[in-house]
Amino acid sequence: MAIYTDQSGNSITLACAPQRIVSLVPSQTELLYELELDKEVIGITKFCVHPGQWFRNKTRIGGTKAVHIEQVKALKPHLIIANKEENIKEQIDALAADYPVWISDISNLQQALQMIEAIGTITNTAEKAKPMAAEIKKRFNQLPFQKNNIRAAYLIWQNPYMTVGADTFISNMLLYCGFENIFSDQQRYPTTSVEEIKSRNCELLLLSSEPFPFKQKHIEELQKQLPATKILLADGEMFSWYGSRLLLAPQYFQSLRVYSY
Repeated sequence: MAIYTDQSGNSITLACAPQRIVSLVPSQTELLYELELDKEVIGITKFCVHPGQWFRNKTRIGGTKAVHIEQVKALKPHLIIANKEENIKEQIDALAADYPVWISDISNLQQALQMIEAIGTITNTAEKAKPMAAEIKKRFNQLPFQKNNIRAAYLIWQNPYMTVGADTFISNMLLYCGFENIFSDQQRYPTTSVEEIKSRNCELLLLSSEPFPFKQKHIEELQKQLPATKILLADGEMFSWYGSRLLLAPQYFQSLRVYSY
């Protein structure tokens, strides 16, 4: 019998390493795959697209914000892995009344590394999780950017335009790119406008591939209104997936930095 405290401060008790796991978070689903928990993971969301074989073959229990509670209960999970931001509190509370729910709460790289190691401990895969976290930390530490000297904004939504404040994981990733988030005086995901982006002297505008799927046509539309701003498409998974995908993020950030000039 072991007690584990999650990143939201709640504690769960498990008699042994869980053999039936439901993941409600895409980036953490991918982490579970990399930890080789294929037999243990029995349920994922419709947004858990990595790995492809899990997306095709695992039971899907709705979306991150529209979990099918009864479908999860039918799976009789030993553990449910959720996230404070990506999942709905009322749905998590409903599941936690009957099952152990471990909740991550991540707004920076250090918290992501803590989550990876914690899930490794809970699932008895620490021998894989700890080296993974160490390698991620090493690759981020090797990024060459010493200061954040490119004034940047990162859009996650259209109609209305929405960006990221200082307390988000995405904003923390922008720092590792060597970008200064021009909305660092705000919190969470504020709405904005082309006029405000222009008034904040935005040198680089990143259009994310998720949750809104920005495309080249959106660059062309915005470029007419922001002729002095460099506009690029950004891989949203590299900026917002805080599991094993972080192994790939540093190299992507280096290439993005090159294209930002």
